[in-house]
Amino acid sequence: MTATQLTAAQRLRRMPALLTEAYGPQYWWPAQTPFEVILGAYLTQNTAWKAVVRSLANLRQAGALTLDGLRALNIRDLRNLIRPSGFYTRKAPALMAFADMLDEEFGGSLESLAATPTATLRRRLLALPGVGNETADAILLYALNHPVPVADEYLRRVAVRHQLITLSTGSKGYDALADLTRQAFASDPPARHARFFNEFHALTVAVGKAHCGRKALCDGCPLADDLQLGGSVVISVAKTLRLSN
Repeated sequence: MTATQLTAAQRLRRMPALLTEAYGPQYWWPAQTPFEVILGAYLTQNTAWKAVVRSLANLRQAGALTLDGLRALNIRDLRNLIRPSGFYTRKAPALMAFADMLDEEFGGSLESLAATPTATLRRRLLALPGVGNETADAILLYALNHPVPVADEYLRRVAVRHQLITLSTGSKGYDALADLTRQAFASDPPARHARFFNEFHALTVAVGKAHCGRKALCDGCPLADDLQLGGSVVISVAKTLRLSN
């Protein structure tokens, strides 16, 4: 099979090696505990990570980076602590709802939560207020070590600009991109999928920040050569809005 005959999934599978060569291992998620990952997944919705860092620093100073610490806060104090991340009137009760669910259904144990089958757990997370596809999958992958891809906005931009997939908006677009990522890694040993998805998501964030933001900066991009293959894979690419969180 020649380069121009590669499928979209095969082209996507080639990208991690190119990105690792450019950026090196990413060692994500930037947090010290699984519970801090979960807090960060909520707080990073619709905001820059540097704002999340400020909110997490506030929570750390208040001793609220644990379930016990979060429980000890009233809603007003929590709103004030996470104010730097924005949308704090929505995010604070969402965090409290997660803590309530963890207490009431899993005895306050992240280990029990993580032991739940992936599909069942994903549906439960999505039923919580303030949790969309991306947030649920980030929690599953980075906090609970479930082998699910995170199809975020950076990956969407790469996939659309490289004509890997035609996307619709909302959940259908997210699911299609996640399915393509699963296909790309399907030949790898299942036991390694979580690690692959973890690193690939981190690498797409790296290339997204450097080259594939709202404006494409293709000069010097590690994936620039792949752009030449796009027309042979997908007939058309729909214009899309941002994917849901």
